[in-house]
Amino acid sequence: MKKTLVLFLMVGASHLSIAQSSLHQNSSSKTLDDNFELYQKKLFSAARFEFESFKESELDSDQKIYADFYHAISALKTENPGASDLVYAFIRNNPDHPKINEAAHVLGNFFFDRKNFKEAIPAFKKVNIEKIWPEQRAEVLFKTGYSYFQLKDNKNALVYFNQVKGQGSEYSPDAFYYAGFIAMESGNYDQAIKDFREADKTPFYAGKVPYMLSGLYYRQGYYDELIAYAEPVLSSRKTLDRKEEIHLYLAEGYFEKRNFVKAAANYDAFVNARKGDLSRPQIYKAGVAQFETQNYQRSTDYFKVVATGDDNLAQVSSYYLGHAYLKLNNAQFASNSFNAAYKSDADPKIKEEALINYAKVNLERGSFQDAVTALDTYLENYPRGSYAQEAENLLTDALVNTNNYLRAIEQIEKMPRKSARINAAYQKIAFYQGLVYYRDKRYDLANNYFDKSLKQASDRDLVLQAHFWKGESFAARENLPQAISAYEALQKLNPRANDTYLIKSHYGLGYAFFNSQQYGKAEGQFKAYVDKMQGNPEKENYDDALMRLGDIYYVQKKFPQSLAVFQRAIQERNASIDYAYFRSGVLLNFQSRNSEAISQLDQLINNYPSSLYIEDAIYQKSQINMEETQYAQARDGFTRLISSRPNSQFIPFALEGRAIANFSLQSYDNTIDDYKRILENHPNSSNAEAALVGLQETLALQGRSGEFSQYLSRYRGANPDNKSLQNLEFEAAKNLFFSNSLEQSIKAFSDYLRNYPQSGLKDEATFFIGDAHYRLGRKDQALASFYEIDKMKNSPERAKAMQRIGSIELENKNYAKALPYLRASAKNARNKIEEHEAYRGLMNSHYFTNGFDSAVFYSNRVIQLGSVTPDAIPEAMLLKGKAYRKAGKNDLADDALMALVNEYKTVQGAEGLFLLAESYHLKGNFAQSNDAIFDFSEPFSAHDFWYGKGFLLLAENYIKLGEEFQAKATLESIVERSTNEEIKTMAREKLAKLK
Repeated sequence: MKKTLVLFLMVGASHLSIAQSSLHQNSSSKTLDDNFELYQKKLFSAARFEFESFKESELDSDQKIYADFYHAISALKTENPGASDLVYAFIRNNPDHPKINEAAHVLGNFFFDRKNFKEAIPAFKKVNIEKIWPEQRAEVLFKTGYSYFQLKDNKNALVYFNQVKGQGSEYSPDAFYYAGFIAMESGNYDQAIKDFREADKTPFYAGKVPYMLSGLYYRQGYYDELIAYAEPVLSSRKTLDRKEEIHLYLAEGYFEKRNFVKAAANYDAFVNARKGDLSRPQIYKAGVAQFETQNYQRSTDYFKVVATGDDNLAQVSSYYLGHAYLKLNNAQFASNSFNAAYKSDADPKIKEEALINYAKVNLERGSFQDAVTALDTYLENYPRGSYAQEAENLLTDALVNTNNYLRAIEQIEKMPRKSARINAAYQKIAFYQGLVYYRDKRYDLANNYFDKSLKQASDRDLVLQAHFWKGESFAARENLPQAISAYEALQKLNPRANDTYLIKSHYGLGYAFFNSQQYGKAEGQFKAYVDKMQGNPEKENYDDALMRLGDIYYVQKKFPQSLAVFQRAIQERNASIDYAYFRSGVLLNFQSRNSEAISQLDQLINNYPSSLYIEDAIYQKSQINMEETQYAQARDGFTRLISSRPNSQFIPFALEGRAIANFSLQSYDNTIDDYKRILENHPNSSNAEAALVGLQETLALQGRSGEFSQYLSRYRGANPDNKSLQNLEFEAAKNLFFSNSLEQSIKAFSDYLRNYPQSGLKDEATFFIGDAHYRLGRKDQALASFYEIDKMKNSPERAKAMQRIGSIELENKNYAKALPYLRASAKNARNKIEEHEAYRGLMNSHYFTNGFDSAVFYSNRVIQLGSVTPDAIPEAMLLKGKAYRKAGKNDLADDALMALVNEYKTVQGAEGLFLLAESYHLKGNFAQSNDAIFDFSEPFSAHDFWYGKGFLLLAENYIKLGEEFQAKATLESIVERSTNEEIKTMAREKLAKLK
């Protein structure tokens, strides 16, 4: 604003010069001239003092007027108290003098410059604008208007600004600017636009007006004008006030014009300036713009901000989020987003579409149970909805693929109308549930669901499989007649000769006949199985079936066929090749081909020292050497068995064989020692009497018959004349035990031991007592009995007792105590089940005593044994992974757990998946942890605890990734859908911390 008063001063100077001319020689004139010179030099304090003194002189009227004027102005310039009163007095006293305009102007500027706008207004109003120059008139009018503006009196302010706008003065841009502002404030937007456009033409306002002018165009819906104005402004003007707001108005304008590319760029420009925040509707529109330009990742940054809420904007943002995440191939986030949109009731149409999309995305990502629930909800809530037919078709697929079969069956059974597709799905799901129960050893329930499946017999292959698994279930319960009936039902349907389940049925039915001692029928089934499976790369049970076929020929005395089968097994390197060598040796011995028999047995003895049949082979070979009168070799063989396997069931017979061999070799003292060991350590063995006779003969031969009487007395003590009564009591006690009358059996065995303290069955009776206590849950008493047997070093029951000690100490978590007994049990195991129990115990005991490398070793031994029990392998794989982790071998742990998750959909697999995902989480690989949960969790949904733990971890990962919207949605889903109360409680606690 212009503040000079050049014109006023010029007028004042001319008046002064006139006065000087007329009074040139007058001393008053000289004084006035000197005082004016002080004023001109802006020495206002001196001027005020001199003019005040000068006023006391004898002056004419003009001199007095000038003295009063310059005295008042000088006082004003020095801000002397009462100066304004002096100016006002001058104006009052000289109403017609030209100097009053100058005085009022100076006074107005004085107040104006000091922002005393209230006083400035009356001062400026004293100026007669008709008697001043146009530029001065514009200044006075503008400053008066501006003063009113500052006092919030926009109405009066506008009157003055409007007078200045059209004058073309330097104050006109200011007037247009403030008039525009007042029009904008009063809602007269079109007038504001006109005024601002005029102000915008000047450099001073070219940087100030654009953001307001852009806003006005937007408010008025003049989007084309907005774009036409703002785009060149942004590109050509370097300095702009609130430039980011121009970008925002442009973004909004482009959005309305559906130019999403430009809208997205300008929304981002506003956000990136970091000088303000978008409103929720603007954030939503920014998200839409990014979505429509296929910048899906950026769109999610906007949508997830708006999606937290309960209004329409939150719902539609969640819906858009779902589609954006689908485009980004992030099915897990899409699922949560659609679910959030469905939960809102703001827009019923969006709610419906969100639900069907939620179902689809979960079906596609393999979360079949979530898909089933969603589709079932859709059909229930929208039976005539736009997607009803599609939902039913999708539901069929989801039902078939879900792992929560019971829930799926329940959902189908409650449907009032079932299409052919639904019935076909029911057949599959019921069958799959039967398999679940079979795996869990709940055989009665398994067969119930196999029967349900058979009632909807649309899929012939499933019918065959249902009959097969019914047979397996009955066989597992040792209900052989029903098992045979189920297998035969399958075969009566005449499936293709190479049908997988027909072939499997040959094996199952073969065993059912075998265990029913129907060997002829068993032969046909096993023969069919091995013939069809020979050469098949997937051997399955081929090796075992071939062994059973050889056994069946053997028990039917078809020795040549039996030998041919076992030799075939040897040539094919059968998994039970050690057994094949043993059986071949026995069969060759039957055929008097003893050298060949010994050769076969040597193959087993020399190459398979850990074989379960090593004792049988050593004993059999020694017996053959006896037949061949190779007494030294026989003696050495018996000695090897006795020394290496002191708890073997063959010991009393090996001692007898060695005694006879030594007798033949005339080593009579050794013969006598072996017979004595039989009578001392095995007095109730079936060969004890033969040992007594042999001892009598050998002692007589050696002239030591006097020693015989003590052994005869011992034998009589162990086998008194009332032997039949003793045996009757023992058998009666056993019958009580096997009929599950355990308390009575303990009393009966205890009475037996009191009545026959020297009985050779003492250790066996003690074992029965311990076993009965164990079955009654009295582990301490059981251990006492088993430890007592452990002290009987030569007892045939010792191996079993050691096995039980290991098992009970393991159950009692006395892992260190269990270890030596479990090692002994592993060494003395006679079959795979006993080996499995020992290795399983060793695996766990080493793990819990921090012997992690040993735990891994024995877990591998368990795995190598195969599926001795349904959970044997997955249990071992899980512990192996845990042991690796405890040992700090995290990569090996992850590999072991991944193998478990891929191969076994059991509770162990469910825990393994959680541990694997947790491992990634602990390494900070939160996205990888989420991928593991989503990629693999669906098959484990039936195991609600570990399944729930996985999704709780998922929420934790989301929090770490800054995705609180997803974390909240996940936790809400757990609370809503989990069937495990412990998991739901944990979810609620985490959810409370988020809110």
